[in-house]
Amino acid sequence: MTDAEWAVVRPLLPVPGWMRGRGGQPEAYCHRAILDAVRYLVDNGIKWRAMPADFPPWDRVYAFFRRWRDHGLVVEFHDRLRSRVREREGRDTEPTAAVIDSQSVKADAVVGADSRGFDGGKLINGWKRHLVVDTLGLLPGVMVAAADVGDRTAAKVLLGQVADARHRLELVWADGGYTGSLAGHCLAVLALVLQVVKRSDDRRGFVVLPKRWIVERTNAWLTHTRRLARDYERRTTSAEAIVYWSMTLLMTRRLAWPHPSRA
Repeated sequence: MTDAEWAVVRPLLPVPGWMRGRGGQPEAYCHRAILDAVRYLVDNGIKWRAMPADFPPWDRVYAFFRRWRDHGLVVEFHDRLRSRVREREGRDTEPTAAVIDSQSVKADAVVGADSRGFDGGKLINGWKRHLVVDTLGLLPGVMVAAADVGDRTAAKVLLGQVADARHRLELVWADGGYTGSLAGHCLAVLALVLQVVKRSDDRRGFVVLPKRWIVERTNAWLTHTRRLARDYERRTTSAEAIVYWSMTLLMTRRLAWPHPSRA
């Protein structure tokens, strides 16, 4: 991280338990060095054991990653950054509208056969990332599942999680893969309006569809980080954590840049 990024990140970091009198031991390494190591791994797609010597030992970095994953700290950190970006853009901290979509990704050989699946539509053997993004392309929620899990099935779970955490969410746009009983479920159970944006049958070639392009752009952002070009994680929770870490890279860089209106 640059000094400008660290100035943004430092006050938003979750406070360790030992600093709040809840026990535990202080970190053995500087938080900035640990964060840089995790960001380097996500951005460059290296193996944990290939961590450069300039960073803390790989097992200490992985222990940090695992602790933040299991205790929800990476989500907490991500959400604080997302709120700050939305405020900077003149938006409320929580969105009222979002877009949902999925992306099938090939799984590496380390991913067990019992957790992966085959997406017959995309002909991909691996996992599927289900994303809910706001109108800025930022991430209120993500769910990683086997590629053979249907979009509507995963959407019920993911939208339920997002609706519980984001009480202001009212409208969700989706593509034709989310038709059927899902709209009724969202309205009756989650108090959400699911609006399907369909492609016109008389249009040929590439067409930018209203609202749906936002989530496609987020998918492109994620694949810029090499760790997400394939799925290398052995657990879906780790894959979800990597997605959140990838978005923190994007948001810290954005917050460190001078705002156009203030330049």
